[in-house]
Amino acid sequence: MYADSTVTCTDSELIINRYYFPWGAAKRIPLPAIRAVIWLPLPNGSWRIWGSNDLVHWFNLDANRPRKRTALIIDTGRRILPAITPDHPGRLVAELTAHGIMTNSATGDGPTHSA
Repeated sequence: MYADSTVTCTDSELIINRYYFPWGAAKRIPLPAIRAVIWLPLPNGSWRIWGSNDLVHWFNLDANRPRKRTALIIDTGRRILPAITPDHPGRLVAELTAHGIMTNSATGDGPTHSA
């Protein structure tokens, strides 16, 4: 299990805290619904602390996002892709990979997944 202030990963679902605007309710994604997780660099952080600026990626509320350097895009096959900035992205990716979810590495080495 992985948990921090923005996201929790259990054996059955990924819970994205403070996802829905303006209520701040959590989004729950069953692990089998996740097609892939994609690392994206945030070289200068991101001042987008909640919402979307491109109508494709939706960021949950994270006031610490401007100080973070990595975002994870959750591909569920839907038009809007949840985008999260966990406190420890490597740990979350390891947890998701352990559940058989395809990810790409932080160094851009391409897709990886556990057998």
